[in-house]
This record gives sequence, C-alpha cells and structure tokens, in this order.
Amino acid sequence: MPGLIEKLNQFLEKPLGLRPRGLLLAALLLLVPSYLFPLYEMTLFAPQYPDGLRLEIYSYKLDGGHGGQDVREVNVLNHYIGMKDLSTESFTEFKWIPFVVGALGLLFLRTAVQGKMANLVDVVVLYLYFSLFSLWSFAYKLYAYGHDLAPTAAVKVDPFMPPLFGYRKLANFEVYSYPGVGSYALLLAAVVLFLTIVVAARAGRDGAGAARRAA
Repeated sequence: MPGLIEKLNQFLEKPLGLRPRGLLLAALLLLVPSYLFPLYEMTLFAPQYPDGLRLEIYSYKLDGGHGGQDVREVNVLNHYIGMKDLSTESFTEFKWIPFVVGALGLLFLRTAVQGKMANLVDVVVLYLYFSLFSLWSFAYKLYAYGHDLAPTAAVKVDPFMPPLFGYRKLANFEVYSYPGVGSYALLLAAVVLFLTIVVAARAGRDGAGAARRAA
C-alpha cells in the first residue's frame, strides 16, 4: 500500500507536456461562448401563439424573443396561474455562474502554464462539480417555479415542471426546451478536459516505461 501511494504521488507530481497544455488552452477558449450565447432556450407554442414565445437564458441574464417582449408575455400568462414572474433578478445563478466560469478559466490557464498532473486533476474535478451543481440548480429552479403557485390564482392548475430537456404538453401549450450554444460549448470543454487527462496520463505512463528501459 505505501508503494502504491508513493507511485501515485510521483505520478501527480509529473509536469504536463505540450499536448495537454495545448488542450487546456482549447478548453479555455471554449468557455468564451458561455458569455456570448444562450445556455438554454425554451419555446412555447399555443393556438394563440402560432409563432411561439421564446425564452433565452444566458449565463448572466434572461432574454426573450421580439426584443424581450416574449418574456413579458409569458409573465402575463404566468400571472393567471399564480406563477412567479420570470426575471433576471429572480435567478441567483446569474450572479455566480459568470464569476465561476471566469475563475475556472484562470485555473485552466494557470495549469497550462505551470501545472502538474495534480493541478489538472483538481481542475477536472472542479469543472465536473460546477457542471453537475449548475444542472441541479437549474432543474430545481424549474421545479420550484411550477410548484410554488399562488392559491389565489384566477386559473387553477396542477403543479408541474417545465421540461428540462425535450418536449412536454402543459395545458394548451407545447413546450420545447433545449441547451443553447453556450451549454454545448461548455460540454465540449468538458470533453476536451477529459481528453487532456487521458493524454497526460498516457504521456506519464510512456515516460515511466522509457525510464525503466533506460535503467
């Protein structure tokens, strides 16, 4: 057991090669679209809205189609069923997601410049935690909006949850929810991170094998 721990420590202390460092820089660039494009898009169709009402959720704001008019229209509809208004201020995630993404980007850069395997493992674990927590937080927000309905609402509906992914029929609305360009970029960054750790691990194993053969 002590020998295994020693080998693990030696592996984690190995510096990263050029290929893993380049992949980390690619992952860093893939964080940029999360500031420029929506992370999530929701479209609602109904007979009275044949063109659909569109909601776009960025990392820092809530926006909608027709210059934001669709958000106001959705809030009018929500008022009748006792659902809270959708607004940028009501999403606490908008306050911390941009900051966390930026901090992760700095960690990517730091690891690429002077990192070791241990730094890379830390970055991958932190990114995985951020991704899973963000997904849970958003799912919980959707659940809360559909279940925390005012009892004095003019129209009574059963508690519901808008679809996290895909399609769902809600009353006379057909609702479609899908990740936006920003989320696909973050997912691709996760794939690049996984590839980085695989490449770095293989390089470390090959280097150790070459050292044993030379000895």
